Amino acid sequence: MAVQSVWRFVDWVLQLDTSGSVPFFEMNCMRCDETSKAAESPDGPQNWALKHAGRTGHDLFQAVNTCYFRATRANIKAGDDLPSYHTQAGSSSARVASHP
Repeated sequence: MAVQSVWRFVDWVLQLDTSGSVPFFEMNCMRCDETSKAAESPDGPQNWALKHAGRTGHDLFQAVNTCYFRATRANIKAGDDLPSYHTQAGSSSARVASHP
């Protein structure tokens, strides 16, 4: 007997989730293993990088912005367009196959 699968397509929306944690910023020195403290604003980590460069001469840094996104099923009627990607709102959407 052949195994059959049934696939259905579901609309999903990806949105910025700040319910558990706000976005935070860090700077990593790419010449050594030192890292700034995490902060809710990029100002502190950027100042750390400038001071670190002045102390050590290191000149290459990686900026890290960590935030969380939540995927939820969209309530979209058949024939409706999916919401477009909005960078300021932090949302995106896609239609993907979902196995029941």
